[in-house]
Amino acid sequence: MGKVYLVGAGPGNPELLTVKAARILASADLVLHDALVTKEVLELISARARVIDVGKRCRHKLLTQEEINASLVHAASQAEVVVRLKCGDPLIFGRAGEEIEALRNAGVDFEIVPGVTSALAAAAAARVSLTDRRLASQVLFTTAHRKGGSMNVDWASAIRAEITVAVYMPGSSYCELSEALMDRGLDASTPCVVVSAAAQQSQQMHWTDLAGLRKLSGLPAPALLIVGRVAQPQAESIAADFWKQLPDTTTNQQPAA
Repeated sequence: MGKVYLVGAGPGNPELLTVKAARILASADLVLHDALVTKEVLELISARARVIDVGKRCRHKLLTQEEINASLVHAASQAEVVVRLKCGDPLIFGRAGEEIEALRNAGVDFEIVPGVTSALAAAAAARVSLTDRRLASQVLFTTAHRKGGSMNVDWASAIRAEITVAVYMPGSSYCELSEALMDRGLDASTPCVVVSAAAQQSQQMHWTDLAGLRKLSGLPAPALLIVGRVAQPQAESIAADFWKQLPDTTTNQQPAA
């Protein structure tokens, strides 16, 4: 039997791949990759490897999930090094659970190589801390997938102001998403930022609030929406009051000898 690697391609910039991911791509016999994996990352794949795009475009799947699972198992049975290359991190909204189950049931050896997930890449691009202790005590990773034409989001009944919400795949229209967040307790003035193609040359960023988000046209995929008090360029100045409330520990301090 060969071995299957579930590899995170990160946000698309090859410099953000792990060293291990790059090494595995260079030694692969077969690579099945998502549609949004960038050509810069694909160029790191061994020239002798077979490369298959198994992604989804405009709701059209090139292969079903069951066919992808079967392809992984079959290739491993031919003693090949098989890579399932996923955008971001394999374990965050990447259907890795279904592939892991199929590999386990077939007795195929596999390994997971983590990658930089979109929320972290977007936050780094926007230069905001998702869990700035002065502004946010929690962070929620969620997705705005739609089913049957309506939003299918399993959020908590209430989202507090001190929670940062990172929304994967926010879609092409943010109006319904904005309304849903306000229905769950967030104020219309809650800051947010949409980051498209984080860490890539085509990166775009738009700062707004939930009220303005309703009117914003969707940015190109891959995109991620960050909502919360941390999601604004002036986060440092807004958080300054936190430090002003702390006791002054410098009074009467003597310089070290």
